[in-house]
Amino acid sequence: MATTNDIKNGTVLDLDGQLWQVIWFQHHKPGKGNTVVRTKLKHVISGKVVDRTFPADTKIDMAQVDKRDMQYLYEDGDGFVFMDTDTYDQMIIPAATVGDAKDYMLDGTMANVALHEGTPLYLELPTSVELEITYTEPGLQGDRSSAGTKPATLETGKVIQVPLFITNGEKVKVDTRTGEYLGRAQG
Repeated sequence: MATTNDIKNGTVLDLDGQLWQVIWFQHHKPGKGNTVVRTKLKHVISGKVVDRTFPADTKIDMAQVDKRDMQYLYEDGDGFVFMDTDTYDQMIIPAATVGDAKDYMLDGTMANVALHEGTPLYLELPTSVELEITYTEPGLQGDRSSAGTKPATLETGKVIQVPLFITNGEKVKVDTRTGEYLGRAQG
């Protein structure tokens, strides 16, 4: 059994039978009284974020989370099929667990999948991906140097804002955390 002194960012705690991921923590020593550990916890299923304070040296249960590199293969009904790149085992991850990551995944995309007792908790994509623009309105002559943006549809169906000079068929870099345009893809 661990204590609150063992908490690190990314640690998954088992609190009252529910799994919470530590997204921020701080050891705090007030002027009077005992040291406490302040945390921001994110529920791994619902995504709800809460603040929680623990007395220092409190015993806590850390959940065993196994992170594996997996490759996205295809969508199957209400789930997504991933393959473990070490064992070649395939696993269907529910659409609710994949969430918004589906907007940035093409066949063959690599993801880091967190598993607890064989159940997928969440997945992490690379911070940026390169996707092709399938449709965007043409920019008007003279718009090339202005700082305006326009909507563009990616090959996954996600619509993002891009600069006016971007055209159909171009590959662009997109931030998978925010959905922001980062620039043209190199090459």
